[in-house]
Amino acid sequence: MTKIILLLWGSIFTCSWVQAQTDYDVSIAVDTTKMRIGEKIEYLLQVKADSSALVTFSDPPFFAPFEVLEESAIDTLRAESHYLFTKKYALIQFDSGAYWLPPQKVMINGFTKVSDSLLIQVATVPVDTLKQNLFDIKPIVEVEKNYDAITRNIVYGFLIVLLLIGLIYAFFFARKKREERKKKRLPFERAIEELKALESVSPAEQQEFKDYYSRLTDVVRRYLEEEVKISALESTTDELMLKLEALKQSGTLELERETIKNLKTVLQTADLVKFARSLPAFGTTNKDRGLVEEIVIETKEALPEPTPEEIREREEYHLLLAKRRRKKQLQWTFTSLGILLILGFSIAVWTYGFYPVRDTLAGYPTIKLKNKTWISSQYGTPPVKLSTPEVLKRINSEKGSPLRFSSGDYDAPFYIDLVFTKKAPKQQSETSPSEEEMEALQKQKIQELVNSIINDFQSRGAVNILIKEEEITTLSGLPALKIYGTLDYPKKGNDKRVRCNYTTHVFDFDQGGIELTLLFEKEDRYGESIQKRVMDSFELIKEL
Repeated sequence: MTKIILLLWGSIFTCSWVQAQTDYDVSIAVDTTKMRIGEKIEYLLQVKADSSALVTFSDPPFFAPFEVLEESAIDTLRAESHYLFTKKYALIQFDSGAYWLPPQKVMINGFTKVSDSLLIQVATVPVDTLKQNLFDIKPIVEVEKNYDAITRNIVYGFLIVLLLIGLIYAFFFARKKREERKKKRLPFERAIEELKALESVSPAEQQEFKDYYSRLTDVVRRYLEEEVKISALESTTDELMLKLEALKQSGTLELERETIKNLKTVLQTADLVKFARSLPAFGTTNKDRGLVEEIVIETKEALPEPTPEEIREREEYHLLLAKRRRKKQLQWTFTSLGILLILGFSIAVWTYGFYPVRDTLAGYPTIKLKNKTWISSQYGTPPVKLSTPEVLKRINSEKGSPLRFSSGDYDAPFYIDLVFTKKAPKQQSETSPSEEEMEALQKQKIQELVNSIINDFQSRGAVNILIKEEEITTLSGLPALKIYGTLDYPKKGNDKRVRCNYTTHVFDFDQGGIELTLLFEKEDRYGESIQKRVMDSFELIKEL
C-alpha cells in the first residue's frame, strides 16, 4: 500500500514538473531580415513565464558575426496569467552576405531554453562613380605649436614646488633647529658630561696622553670662558692664573686658594705632556680629571647669583638674537624666492615672449580662449564642420527665421555668429537674363547683404561702421564673400565705445547660404590668430 502511494505522488510531481517546463516559451523577432552594410537592425528576445520564474539572459550575449551596438534593460509585462520578459538588442554588420543570427540561451529556474536561429541578408551599397562626385585627399594642414599652456603649467608647477619647499623648510628644518636650540645644554651641564666621558678613557701611549689632556684642559678653559667671562682658551697657564687671582681679589669670583692651586697643577701637567712629551705617573690622569671636576663645581658655586636686571638683560639679549635670526631667515627665504621667480620668468619670456607669458599669468580673456581645448562640431543645413573655443549654442528664433548658432555676444571677448539661410524656390523665366543683368543682380544682392549686416550692427548699438569687401577662398577650397571692417560698440563696463574688428564670411550654395561673423576688440593681441584658426577649420560636409 505504501509503495502505491509513493508511486502516485511521484507521478503527480513528474507531471507538474513537465507541465511547468511546457509553460515556458522563448521567441525572437527582428524588424527586417534584409539590410544594407552599416545599417542597424532591432533584435527582440522574449520569454513567456509565470510570475515566480527566475529568468536570466546571457551576459554578454553572443551574436557573432554581428556586433552589438545597444542593449536595453529587461522589460517585464504582465499578460493575463503569465509574464513577458523582453530584452532588445541593436545589431550591425559591415560585410555583405548571408549570415545566421545564432540562437540565444535563456536560463529559466535553472533550466536552459534556446531560441531559434535566423537568416539575415546583408546587401552591398552600389556606388556609381559617374554620378557620385569624387574628391581629392585633403593635404596635411600644419598647425602652429602652442606652447602657452605648457608655459602656464611650468610656471604654476614651479611656484607650487617653491611653496612646498618653503613649507618643508618651515615645518621640518626650522622646527628641528628650534628644538636643537631648546635642547642646547648649559655650560656647567656640558662640562660635567664631557668629564664623565673621560672616565672611560685609559691612555697608554704618549699621543693618547696628549689627546687626553687636550680634551681635559679644553673642558675647564671653555667653562671658565663661558661662565666666568674671561678669555681662557687663548691664554697661557700663567696668564689664566693671573686673571683668576685678579677676580678673587676684586671679589667677583670667590674661589679657594686650594682650588686655584689645583687648577694650576693640572694645567702645568698638561703643558708638560703636550709640549715636552712627558709621561705622567700612573693614576695621575684619573686624579687630574677629578680635580678638574671639583674646580668646575666650586666655580659654579662661587659665581654670584645674577640680579633681576642681569636676567632681564640676558632675556632681552636672547630675544634680540632670536629676532635677528628670524629676520635673517626671512630675508634669505624671500630673496631666494624672488631670484627663482625672476629667473623662471626671464626664461619663460626668452622662450615664448613677454606678452604671452604675462597674459597667461594675468588670465587675459582671449588667451584663455586660444589656449583651451577647442571643440569641433557640425552645425546646420547644409552641414558644416567648425572648430571653436566654446561650443556654439543654438539661438531660439521665430518659425521661418534663419537658423542661428552663437558663442557669447558683442560684450564677449570674442564673438562668433553662424547663420543658415534658406533660398526661395526659383521661378521659371521664359527668357534667360543677360550677363549684364546677372552682374547687376549680383551687385544688388551683395548690397542688400551689406545693408542687412549694417542694420544688424546698428540695432545692437554699434556706430562708425566701416565696411570693405572682397572675394576669397577658404583653406578647404570654398569660395566666399568676405565683408570686414571696424565699428564702435558700447561694451559693458566701459565708459567709452570700444573699437572692434568684425569679419563676415558669406557662403552661397544651391540649397541655402551661410554667414559666419567674427567680432573682437581691435587692440586685442590674439583676436587675429583665433579668427584665422576658426576660418581654417571651416569645412562643408559633403558626405554624411
